[in-house]
Amino acid sequence: MLATLVDKPFHANGWVYEEKYDGIRILAYKEGSQVTLLSRNDKDRTESFPAIARRIQALRLKTLLLDGEVIAMDRHKISRFQLLQRRVGRAHYAVFDCLYVNGKDLRQEPLSTRRAQLEHSVYQNDALILSRRLAENGLEAFRIAKQRGYEGLVAKRLASVYVEGRSRDWLKVKVNQEDEFIIIGYTEPSGSREYFGALLLGAYQNGKLRYFGKVGTGFNRDALASLYRRFQSLKRKQPPVEDLPRIRDATFLSPKLVAQISYTEWTKDGKLRHPVFLGLRDDKDPKDVVLPEQHEE
Repeated sequence: MLATLVDKPFHANGWVYEEKYDGIRILAYKEGSQVTLLSRNDKDRTESFPAIARRIQALRLKTLLLDGEVIAMDRHKISRFQLLQRRVGRAHYAVFDCLYVNGKDLRQEPLSTRRAQLEHSVYQNDALILSRRLAENGLEAFRIAKQRGYEGLVAKRLASVYVEGRSRDWLKVKVNQEDEFIIIGYTEPSGSREYFGALLLGAYQNGKLRYFGKVGTGFNRDALASLYRRFQSLKRKQPPVEDLPRIRDATFLSPKLVAQISYTEWTKDGKLRHPVFLGLRDDKDPKDVVLPEQHEE
């Protein structure tokens, strides 16, 4: 179930307001002693997060299906995708829904029932945490999210059932702008920079891949080297987009890699302002990287 982006916070009766985490969405399946962690594009991530799998395995339930986000937190207890990407610190599973337990399918039960079952089924420890409710009032919840530096908040209607796909029963409001973009090329390095200068970024709009700017910050030397190695098998002569402006010393790539990018806002000509590279995402198909909802023309 995916949340729909809205442009401002709100308060309404019958809704709850949770912290929006900056990590990797994971469905956790437990069948007896077997635990499987699946990403949103059905990649098996169990071996990537063995401590989380062991903690779920230890839960006293024969069958269980949980929905949540694998995260890594900084010293202020704020989730940071780049920490998870770089394997800095302990990974936690922030669980926010329970879909199946001991043979019973809960997806048609209201969120209030599913949350109660979640709190009964999962005890918090060094690897498992329950998603944080910020405040009963949505406007106060957003103020808290902004004050603490969270990525944003997710508002959920307590009476909502769990459905596959995007829903308006879950709404997300961002504090900080972060989105996924496809890497479509790179520029040559200059000065003391090695490997490449900036990444060229694209996303799909109305079925066509379009150019939305470039990012040249957020890399350490290891990231530069690792990305450059990944690029070698993806080189192509022509750009994969039609609207690319003339860019000096550009090398074009097949649109196969997805990057997480933070930025302050969009410019008037439809490009990213002050973008920062946070890491690669292997849990999303490039074909699913569409222009962020708030920037649709």
